[in-house]
Amino acid sequence: MAQLIAAPPAAAPRARRRGLRRTWTGWGFVGPFMLVFALVFLAPIAYSIYLSLFRKQLVGGNSFVGVDNYVAAFQDAQFWSGFGHVVAFLLVQVPIMLGIALLVALALDSGRLYGKNFFRISIFLPYAVPAVVATLMWGFMYGTRFGLVGNINRALGVELPNPLSPDLVLASIGNIVTWEFVGYNMLIFYSALRVVPASLYEAAEIDGAGQWRVIRSIKLPAIRGALVIATIFSIIGSFQLFNEPSILKSLAPNAITTYFTPNLYAYSLSFSGQQYNYSATVAIVMGLITMVIAYVVQLRGMRKEV
Repeated sequence: MAQLIAAPPAAAPRARRRGLRRTWTGWGFVGPFMLVFALVFLAPIAYSIYLSLFRKQLVGGNSFVGVDNYVAAFQDAQFWSGFGHVVAFLLVQVPIMLGIALLVALALDSGRLYGKNFFRISIFLPYAVPAVVATLMWGFMYGTRFGLVGNINRALGVELPNPLSPDLVLASIGNIVTWEFVGYNMLIFYSALRVVPASLYEAAEIDGAGQWRVIRSIKLPAIRGALVIATIFSIIGSFQLFNEPSILKSLAPNAITTYFTPNLYAYSLSFSGQQYNYSATVAIVMGLITMVIAYVVQLRGMRKEV
């Protein structure tokens, strides 16, 4: 009886061959992506790590220094000054930007706003403007001699604070980034709100819940995943701050230094100072810090969702 139940001896090799074909079929689909991913993502990171372990010297060329560049980066006052700027930017600008985007998305989703499509497109439109163009436009308006601020000063006989002064330039950059990305984040939140089941709203209406109660108990919990994603993207974008200070530097040379942000510092080290090895070290350190903070935010967001 046991011999009748057992599978024929030839079945096992055929099953192994079918499994092997299935395995290679999957790699046939994933392989091209993995190849491109390795070339454009993993290879530059590996090369940057390799560069960060060397130091170029006037005598002897490149020499292996181990983690000395990383030790120097953690003791570099200019690096930490730039890091402080992006942290302050992150703590102030990101909550304001996400708060405005959330309010706009809730207003659009409420169904009580006339001209909803017009407002949605108008708020999203700045995201379609390239960052370079947006920064040049706002830089012109910030000008006290030739721009909007200067015109207001002359027309009204007042002396408005200079937006490009050392004390206000970070807030001015935050205003530009907020103007650019409110529409993008609004679209993420609005898309998440549109997939909330209508049965939840009907149940809340039967229970006599008001609009604030619906927002607090239904809408905000339903879009928690979108909030976490938008927060992670904003954190990554804050630590990568480069375009706006780089372009405004020519308008405010006394306010924006070559180490105003870590990315600007790495760029200056590489293309002005020819310090490729130390520039790679700064980039790797910022990448690790960004990855850790984004991962912590994701873990906290997922834990709240459980």
